[in-house]
Amino acid sequence: MSWLRSSPPALRRAGTAGAATLALALAAALPATAAAPHDTATTPAPRAATVHEAESATISRGAVESNHAGFTGGGFVNYENVQGSYVQWSVNAPQAGPAALTLRFANGTTTDRPLDIMVNGAVVSAGRAFQGTGAWTTWRTTTLTVNLKAGANTIRATATTSGGGPNVDHISLDTSGGQAGDTPAAVNGQLRVCGTKLCNQYGKAVQLRGMSSHGTQWYSQCLTSGSLDALAKDWNADVLRVSTYVQEGGYETDPRRFTDLVHSLIEQATARGLYVIVDWHQLTPGDPHHNLSRARTFFTEIAQRHGNKTNLLYEIANEPNGVSWSRIKSYAEQLIPVIRQQDPETPVLVGTRAWSSLGVSDGSNENEITASPVNATNIAYTFHFYASSHRDEYLATLSRAADKLPVFVTEFGTQNSAGEGANDFTMAKRYLDLMAAKKISWVNWNFSDDERSGAVFKPGTCNANGPWTGTAQLKQAGVWIRDQIRTPDDFPTS
Repeated sequence: MSWLRSSPPALRRAGTAGAATLALALAAALPATAAAPHDTATTPAPRAATVHEAESATISRGAVESNHAGFTGGGFVNYENVQGSYVQWSVNAPQAGPAALTLRFANGTTTDRPLDIMVNGAVVSAGRAFQGTGAWTTWRTTTLTVNLKAGANTIRATATTSGGGPNVDHISLDTSGGQAGDTPAAVNGQLRVCGTKLCNQYGKAVQLRGMSSHGTQWYSQCLTSGSLDALAKDWNADVLRVSTYVQEGGYETDPRRFTDLVHSLIEQATARGLYVIVDWHQLTPGDPHHNLSRARTFFTEIAQRHGNKTNLLYEIANEPNGVSWSRIKSYAEQLIPVIRQQDPETPVLVGTRAWSSLGVSDGSNENEITASPVNATNIAYTFHFYASSHRDEYLATLSRAADKLPVFVTEFGTQNSAGEGANDFTMAKRYLDLMAAKKISWVNWNFSDDERSGAVFKPGTCNANGPWTGTAQLKQAGVWIRDQIRTPDDFPTS
């Protein structure tokens, strides 16, 4: 897994023209409300949402109180510190289908107070975490997608531990659209690592398939409204990986600009019902500790802004290299708690040794991880491969590892380890068949018009603003991977 794969051509390096292109993309795409965090005490209900106050609901073993500022309506519900205490709302939906359910809460302790969220008697989110918010006057929200029937519905939030639940202010329901319909994010809702699998809101193992951007410092012009529409609707992708390089003209040169671009792309992908992998694309230097301070700043803001979404995954170290697994583990165990302070729900993807090869490229294997896993929950480990270079030993390692660890292939190509040269579709298909059988999610490198064979678009496509749909503008690898992504998803809901 050579660093050369991700190195851009000289003409693509960010200069004045590159900065201008990125600035124009941001100006066109960045939502007007992008600067507002979601977790302030005065956060309004989502647009087109109906608010249902907790104090007006059915309460079992709880009390309506108003002694902590920042609530809406006439007060909030303070759960008794017993398992089984609950708040239940009766709500009406204008039509059957998915809705965004947002619950506003405060937890002044340092202990998680999980709740089972039930809709019409069925658990749709078991043991959902409600971590400490720092104070009883600090209110935050968590959102999940639920399916409602037309007319009357019940929504219950039940404490699952003897500590009871958090203080609950209200729920709001948005049935106007958002992630409505049968998009991947609407069907599956909040993802969670369960055992060795990635599971949806129903606790069922799922496989996501999609594309990674190239570095946004070079190829933001390939991420347009039209290209994202094509990825979601023509390619039928489930997930977009947004690759923010830290070095090589990336984040470290202008943290504000690149963070805002990530905000914008998250919003655009969310509007299309896609999952988003927020990729902290450290590569050179290979020691992730070199960028730990920057990562803390970046992920704190991303998690603050988007932690109430149910369609994100955080990839905290793209390809550690030249360092031991213990060094990578140390980094992860310092960064993950920072993220969890802002977002207790979103899965975190941890890079592995030797360019995320599970150590194979340094003569090791998955056993170094199973012997000393990261001390954190709701995480998966990443694996990268390039089919022409990474043969049977790598494939066998992935197969073994997936039986012991949750694994997400956040980057692969059908070419050599530099992302160029001839395609080996036969070997790549062996990997894809294995990943389908074991429900290992994957993302292909890359959704750009870079001149290398691993970029899906022919050179010049992005500067010409398409065309984005169909296959005329695709290289050989693009045609092949589009066909693989377009095959039907298997998203169990019962």
